[in-house]
Amino acid sequence: MKKKEERQPEVFGMSFLDCICCGFGAIILLLVLSKSAEPVIVEQDAVELQARQERLRQLAEQIAGEMDGLEADLAASDQQRRSAEQEVARLRLLAAALEDKAVKTETESTVAQTIEARLASAKQKLTTEMQRLYGARAARRPDAPVGGIPVDSEYIIFVVDTSGSMRAYAWNTVIDKLQQTLDLYPKVKGMQVMDDQGGYMFSQYRGRWIPDTPGRRRVVIDRMRSWQPFSNSNPVEGIEAAIRTFHAPDKKISIYVFGDDFTGGAIDPVLKRVRRINSRDARGNPRVRIHAVGFTTQYQGRGVTGTGVRFANLMRTLCNQNGGTFVGLSDAS
Repeated sequence: MKKKEERQPEVFGMSFLDCICCGFGAIILLLVLSKSAEPVIVEQDAVELQARQERLRQLAEQIAGEMDGLEADLAASDQQRRSAEQEVARLRLLAAALEDKAVKTETESTVAQTIEARLASAKQKLTTEMQRLYGARAARRPDAPVGGIPVDSEYIIFVVDTSGSMRAYAWNTVIDKLQQTLDLYPKVKGMQVMDDQGGYMFSQYRGRWIPDTPGRRRVVIDRMRSWQPFSNSNPVEGIEAAIRTFHAPDKKISIYVFGDDFTGGAIDPVLKRVRRINSRDARGNPRVRIHAVGFTTQYQGRGVTGTGVRFANLMRTLCNQNGGTFVGLSDAS
């Protein structure tokens, strides 16, 4: 009879298996516990992320606003810079103009000083004969005539025909003759310039005498170059207006008529009216002398005109009756 086989001891017994199972169970339990906490953590992360996004959005808006402000400031600064550049350019142009004006003024001053020095030198170089002649001229009687024209008056009035024929053909000569007439009177108490209708060259001196100064004489000559009031070529109106306005018993007055024709009517009524308003002194002399200068614009090319002949006849008789002289020019140049 066989012996009963002995049982081999089991390496993996129940106790070992139980331990293994318990270990696996613990691991599974840990996994379950860890998975159950994930939603809370994720939810917390989402809230923080949303808050962070909101802060970033606000920061972006703030930065954008600041950038808009900086761009506006930059645009304003650029405009101010352009305005400043334009102002600098304007000031540079003004400075250059002022500098040019200063140079021009200095040049004119130098030229004036040079001319004045030369004139002073020329005066010093007068010969004895020239001084003698000048002294003889100074010793001339105040009422002695110059070229047949008495120059003893203290006040002088110019009555000038400003018609188209005078302006077109004789105006430069008119200015020259006016200057020459003024030179006959180194100094008068007053003067006046009127057109042939009785209008005044200077309205501010209407009815008043223009004071005689070298400066005002220059102004009169300069004004003559552009003076052209309306004219009807009838100097009688200006002559009568001058006598009625400025006649005075205590003044010696001379009227100088510059003209070329007479478009008025008959001559005799004019002579009578002038004789009536131009009263005489105790010696029978007229208070106002009347002189006249006739220009030859009515005698050029087309022959002698009737108005030109009437002017010459009227002025010759009028001057003769009123203590003056009539001068007829040979040409208008």
